[in-house]
Amino acid sequence: MNVKLNKLYLFLVLLLSVSLFTACGHGNNEINENEPPSFTNVTVHDPSVIKAGDTYYVFGSHLASAKTNDLMNWTQISTTPHTGNKLIPNVKEEMAEALEWAETDTFWAPDVVRLNDGKYYMYYCNCKGDRPLSCLGIAVSDNIEGPYKNLGIILKSGKGLAPDGSVYDANFHPNVVDPHVFYDKEGKLWMVYGSYSGGIYIMEMDPNTGFPLPDQGYGKKLLGGYHARIEAPYILYSPETDYYYLFLSFGGLDSYGAYNIRVARSKKPDGPYVDIKGQDMIDCKGKPGVLFHDPSIEPYGTKLIGNYQFLNTEEEPEVSTLGYLSPGHNSAFYDEDLDKYFIFFHTRFVNRGEYHEVRVHQMFMNQDGWPVIAPYRYAGETIGKYKKKDIIGTYKVINHGDDITTEVKTSVPIELHKDGKVTGSYKGSWSLSNGNELELNLDGTIYKGVVLKQWDTDNNQKVMVFTLLSESGIAVWGSKTID
Repeated sequence: MNVKLNKLYLFLVLLLSVSLFTACGHGNNEINENEPPSFTNVTVHDPSVIKAGDTYYVFGSHLASAKTNDLMNWTQISTTPHTGNKLIPNVKEEMAEALEWAETDTFWAPDVVRLNDGKYYMYYCNCKGDRPLSCLGIAVSDNIEGPYKNLGIILKSGKGLAPDGSVYDANFHPNVVDPHVFYDKEGKLWMVYGSYSGGIYIMEMDPNTGFPLPDQGYGKKLLGGYHARIEAPYILYSPETDYYYLFLSFGGLDSYGAYNIRVARSKKPDGPYVDIKGQDMIDCKGKPGVLFHDPSIEPYGTKLIGNYQFLNTEEEPEVSTLGYLSPGHNSAFYDEDLDKYFIFFHTRFVNRGEYHEVRVHQMFMNQDGWPVIAPYRYAGETIGKYKKKDIIGTYKVINHGDDITTEVKTSVPIELHKDGKVTGSYKGSWSLSNGNELELNLDGTIYKGVVLKQWDTDNNQKVMVFTLLSESGIAVWGSKTID
């Protein structure tokens, strides 16, 4: 073989190799157009995320945990607080003090963080359940999958004296569960926590020991009180917007509890946090003398997701669509390597009782710096640049509203026309900018967000979708109909 033929041969081999590499999905993060993505599901209630190396872990209630490398196929690590649980094998002995105080044999939502010494610290909590008799403690391990050794209780609630010496009062003092421990952009360590009872609190922690800095009591109150149904605080910093986002779950966690995820933001990790209407969340609290008074808190927080179900139109194939019930108790993560935001939560499903699974959806920051959630679960997609011809067509639209309700929000059809008009269940106009920023005028209300392609898990096909938010905090999702 002469030199010219040899060079040509090497070039063709290289070209074929690059083509195969890209075709196998290694060259980009886009969904394969022809092959459905695979999903392996797990059940972890109240999933709190941490990434170690290339692996994402979620830790949840009842000492359940799971891991994944692609956010689609999960492996269960542990499920219940039995003897031999991988996280805490001798749980009854190791956690005897906490279980005795809380008069329980199980665990509620934990959080795991890696501190300056390279070790993993689990912030665990136990609660009686019918009252805020709870404790919050720390356990440590060299290995993220355990075993964790108890370092002791750091906060107690429900009886006796509060840390400031006053008599514990559940209308004002917190139920010390649902911790999230995080570093701010300056490297300071914080813990936000609380559920129902006296509200959501935040306190500064020692990044070397993981324990609270001294003389803080229960910390600083951010919102809630009078037993308002608010829990599961989680704070995510966005380098894109330079805001701290406080995610919360309003309502109850069961299938008929109306769980929904809301968000507020602040320039400081310890607040004050405001919602999209500019309301200070410190004013969000229950009604004195009334347990779980939802009307008092319903106007606060920017609701991102609640009960919903996409329904196929008459022109689409007849398929059974999977609706979400009470999605909530989320964590969130910004992956610097992928430059993507993700939200992790558990959800129940329409007509499937209390069965629940972990779900991961991609998030984006809209034009006004508020997070919006992609309508379908993450399937490896990366947002692209699109043209108007890609956008036009009929969509099924979900309006999440701003209520705390057991109602399942179902989709209605609209059409985005070539001339920029919107017709159907809503009337108005639409415009596309920067290849993926979408603005809709629906019946006089402006919604801003993004458009992208996702895998429609109901119809097993890649479709155009949008996720938008109005200036008053109403989230709308759209999914293009199947031809």
